Amino acid sequence: MGPWAVPWMMLWLFCLLPSARAQTKIPLETVKSWADAFGGELYSIVTKYSGSLLLQKKYKDVEPTLKIKEVDGLELVKKFSEQMESMLRRKVEAVERLVEAAEDADLNHEYNSSLEFDYYNSLLINEKDENDNYVELGDEFILEPNEHFNNLLVNTTYSDIQLPTNVYNKDPDILNGVYMSEALNPIFVDNFERDPTLTWQYFGSSTGFFRLYPGIKWLPDENGVISFDCRNRGWYIQAATSPKDIVIVVDVSGSMKGLRMTIAKHTIITILDTLGENDFVNIIAYNDYVHFIEPCFKGILVQADRDNREHFKQLVDELQAKGVGTVNKALTESFKILREFRDAGQGGLCNQAIMLITDGAVEDYEAVFEKYNWPDRKVRVFTYLIGREVTFAPNVKWIACNNKGYYTQISTLADVQENVMEYLHVLSRPMVINHDHDIIWTEAYMDSALFASQAQSLLLMTTVAMPVFSKKNETRSHGILLGVVGSDVPLRELLKLAPRYKLGVHGYAFLNTNNGYILSHPDLRPLYKEGKKLKPKPNYNSVDLSEVEWEDQDEILRTAMINGETGYLSMDVKVPVDKGKRVLFLTNDYFFTDISGTPFSLGVVLSRGHGEYILLGNTSVEEGLHDLLQPDLSLANEWIYCITDIDPDHRKLSQLEAVIRFLTGEEPDLECDEELVQEVLFDAVVTAPMEAYWTTLALNMSMETEVGVEMAFLGTRAGLMRSALYVGSEKISNRVEAYVHTDLDVKEGGGLPKVVTVSTAVAVSVDGKMGIAAAVGVQIKLELLQRKFWMAMQQCSALDGACPLSCQDDILNCFLVDNNGFILVSKRPAETGKFFGAVDGSVMTQLLNMGMFRRVTMYDYQAMCKVPYHHHSGARPLLSPIYAFLAAVKWLISDFLIFLLEFNMSSFWHSDNLADAKAVFHHSHKHKKHDILQPCDTEYPVFVYEPAIKETNGLIECGDCQKMFVAQQIASSNLLLLITDAVCDCSVFPPVLLDAKEVKYNTSVKCERMRSQKLRRRPDTCHAFHPEENAQDCGGTAEISVSPTLLFLPLALLLQ
Repeated sequence: MGPWAVPWMMLWLFCLLPSARAQTKIPLETVKSWADAFGGELYSIVTKYSGSLLLQKKYKDVEPTLKIKEVDGLELVKKFSEQMESMLRRKVEAVERLVEAAEDADLNHEYNSSLEFDYYNSLLINEKDENDNYVELGDEFILEPNEHFNNLLVNTTYSDIQLPTNVYNKDPDILNGVYMSEALNPIFVDNFERDPTLTWQYFGSSTGFFRLYPGIKWLPDENGVISFDCRNRGWYIQAATSPKDIVIVVDVSGSMKGLRMTIAKHTIITILDTLGENDFVNIIAYNDYVHFIEPCFKGILVQADRDNREHFKQLVDELQAKGVGTVNKALTESFKILREFRDAGQGGLCNQAIMLITDGAVEDYEAVFEKYNWPDRKVRVFTYLIGREVTFAPNVKWIACNNKGYYTQISTLADVQENVMEYLHVLSRPMVINHDHDIIWTEAYMDSALFASQAQSLLLMTTVAMPVFSKKNETRSHGILLGVVGSDVPLRELLKLAPRYKLGVHGYAFLNTNNGYILSHPDLRPLYKEGKKLKPKPNYNSVDLSEVEWEDQDEILRTAMINGETGYLSMDVKVPVDKGKRVLFLTNDYFFTDISGTPFSLGVVLSRGHGEYILLGNTSVEEGLHDLLQPDLSLANEWIYCITDIDPDHRKLSQLEAVIRFLTGEEPDLECDEELVQEVLFDAVVTAPMEAYWTTLALNMSMETEVGVEMAFLGTRAGLMRSALYVGSEKISNRVEAYVHTDLDVKEGGGLPKVVTVSTAVAVSVDGKMGIAAAVGVQIKLELLQRKFWMAMQQCSALDGACPLSCQDDILNCFLVDNNGFILVSKRPAETGKFFGAVDGSVMTQLLNMGMFRRVTMYDYQAMCKVPYHHHSGARPLLSPIYAFLAAVKWLISDFLIFLLEFNMSSFWHSDNLADAKAVFHHSHKHKKHDILQPCDTEYPVFVYEPAIKETNGLIECGDCQKMFVAQQIASSNLLLLITDAVCDCSVFPPVLLDAKEVKYNTSVKCERMRSQKLRRRPDTCHAFHPEENAQDCGGTAEISVSPTLLFLPLALLLQ
């Protein structure tokens, strides 16, 4: 070997090194052939086993007989509104009958301080002592499960009485009130017979008892306490008083230390609990100087919504007593705020009051009242003397009595509730004297306190309520409020009057209140999971319309609806679906109007291209009925074809049974939607051949070649559903409810998806107008999809049969992803269901840069975020496998039809896992156990494939190497084939994640948001003063009977 041999060899090796580290070459034509082979194979399986081509042909054949009707959104929303008004009017009439009966009963009742009277106490009914005798007030009370009342055990012939633990059940006032209100029993029953859609009816007494129909057994909480007090409920307070502006003034001088401060804090919190969305409030603390407990609220009043009330409660808890108290400056500041708000036309524009909480007042404060409140006394002053000391009682009482207020002394925590309630009776006097029976409707709420320990579905409801007055002439000037009657209206019953089938795909109806809060909306998520329990979010009933329809950034829609206008608005919207992982881009037409006689407005949304037209087919009853009786057919039970929930004989009927009985004349009393029934009959005839087609396929199926095709299904616009099993029902894979695109949520712990749903839409065209008639699809095992994928990845176009490259090679990674970037197939099974960007950030970043995917920022104003250092269980159980098949059918009936057109009319690929979604909306919050959650705003990304780009490829510089990738669309689907170099380490690129991030507001922005007053419509009526009012009835005597039980309750329990 010559002298140059070694250097030459080294040079030769050196030249070889770059080629050894060069990128893997991925032939584009090979990838295209793989994508075509896989797409063709799947298209063949799906069209064959779904029968989609046959169904399209059947609808094509009947096109000449079809009519397409354009939906008039304004007419539709007006019609729905009129029907809702009529329904709600019936509830009002029921409540009016109760008011009349209660007032007449009181008029005819003579108060008897020694009255002895046994009644059904809801805590004690059916309870026996050790001698097997019924306890006092606990006689036998028959209870039976009733479907209409959520299957609770109830007595529909009689009401019973509930009292909070701090009210003595044999107090003379209680006994007289209960005896008098027995007159309501026949009215309750008669109301329910007149209107079987009525739910709970009740009378809440000003003395604290609660008469509920139907009667139930009331159970105490885990501490043995019944804390429910009807006088604290929103419906009671709204009916008893008009809107109010309140300034709470609290003494925090040194003399207030210890128990006095504890009582004062509890008094403030109790006052806050009596306020609602129509009220305005602020809190001033005073000692040597005056300070607003929230500096951001200095000089203003803020709406007493839930967020502000809770914020005040936290600040009240931090108050400390020190210094010397000087009340004059605090009163002066309070009067100034109230006057400024009144003069500016802000706040409630009705009652105004100052609540003074102190242990004494020694100053000369008369000059303050002369300057700011006398002689008109537009501001009432209520005084609460804290502690047992009576030295300052005359002074504190004088303040109240000379300012049309009320004075009470509170010496124990047990006194707080009853004494605070006195101010409501004073504010109700003008309304009572005038006998103004205002009808009030509440915000949406879930009264979980009402049936705290009983099985129930947490239903959103509203309450209609009216005050009950004493009509006795001798007490007229005292304006005695006897209580409030009310009845609950489940909002789902109201929305049945705006059926989804009339609104088309993506269409919906929603309701909001005069304050702009959502009453009902498909995007309202009022619950979250804590441990194993579903719980209402703290702010679930104060979600603003602008937080759900957040594209309405100029609040044009919100403003119009709050003002009760009738009109139309069009908006381009981004709609989150599939628990926030995907997004639809829609143009929505909003139609809105008010619901007369209520503070509510109704909105109806029709989605362009989906909800503008309704198909109308024609067929004979005889022909349609024959096909309706086929065993593979069912109807969407969530849709109302016939009203089955009024007549008890009809309640056990399914919607299909009801339709058949209606058509055959077996049940002439059934009330059915004839237009919808006609559509169903037409669909039954058109889709009838599918049964024979699927049956023939099932009989001739080759189990070797098509193992994994489990089920075929179809659904029509009218809610008709057919399905056929290609395997025994015991072999159907477990699944959860799903939408019509890939859903591969993988539960932490390694649960893998089992099935994929592939579906396509069937459209018809009449006179140039296109409408969706049906959807059809198959459910296949993920395993079959994977098998077909890997077989296709082995094919190539080489003449000699030798493939230059295969997905089996270690140098390649091969992925099947959907149009939102979620992986359906990967070499590594654990990656199935994950977002591709989390697996390969380098390629995802490049696809985003090239425009093949784009990032869309979404917002969630109903999110729940972690609060550190607190603990609770965030575990979420798996769905029961027994439920799996039923869940699949339920999904196919409902969500499948509703989410039909999410990506135009291409086929869809949908896979499922066994586990339910994670507890928080975005799923990127991976909550550790024991995190506590609180409401927050978040932003999160969604990634969307741009279908105009069919294929792309590129090289990524990764430091020492270049990484090649090829992306190829799979025709007629929402899928992509991604082939990447597996050798080049590109970990310098961070992963692209779907994490939601909390939107943090700096102090000034947060303050501005808290101070801002959104547009709202005030209640129509106001009762602030009455010339005949007896202002000398201003307190000072102890008239409260405390339950003996309460005296033994621990202090800590009372403070909870």
